[in-house]
Amino acid sequence: MIAFVSGPVAALAPDAAVVEVGGVGMAIQCAPNTLSTLRIGQQTKLATSLVVREDSLTLYGFADDDERQTFELLQTASGVGPRLALAMLAVHSPDALRRAVATGDEKALTAVPGIGKKGAQKLLLEYKDRLGEPLGTGGPAIGTPVTSGWSDQLHAALIGLGYASREADEAVAAVTPQAEASEKPQVGQLLKAALQTLNRTR
Repeated sequence: MIAFVSGPVAALAPDAAVVEVGGVGMAIQCAPNTLSTLRIGQQTKLATSLVVREDSLTLYGFADDDERQTFELLQTASGVGPRLALAMLAVHSPDALRRAVATGDEKALTAVPGIGKKGAQKLLLEYKDRLGEPLGTGGPAIGTPVTSGWSDQLHAALIGLGYASREADEAVAAVTPQAEASEKPQVGQLLKAALQTLNRTR
């Protein structure tokens, strides 16, 4: 298993990064809030999880070990694959997910694209004894402060989650007042708000 990848960022895409390791470019699928912290040419270290399928090997990258472990635990529930687990971490931090499970917060799970009311109820039951208690480590639960380019990053994140360009444009427009009211817009928080507006319009 590849526990982490360290090296300069060679390329960025809406849902992935390429990190150069010993002259080899490793393509790593990442949640938008992790991607928002990466810059081409800068050194990075990502905790990783390798998902093996009959026809593919996919490497998923995370800001820290807690995110990676949560990603792996999320997939222990029936019907949850790596894409859905990554979508959950795109909307909520690991601690926010633990808090949602501990308090039986259905709305937190239905904010994730692909999870409806019944699915949320089922997942709350399955995760009850698996995710553990919230750590309450403090600090912002979602996202990393980004002072510029938030709209481009948010748009790319929504495209990476499977939304059409028109839907992404509308969602960015919907959260623009919220972003402009903040000195340091946080892409993760704006993504959560944008996903909520998209879920209401669908």
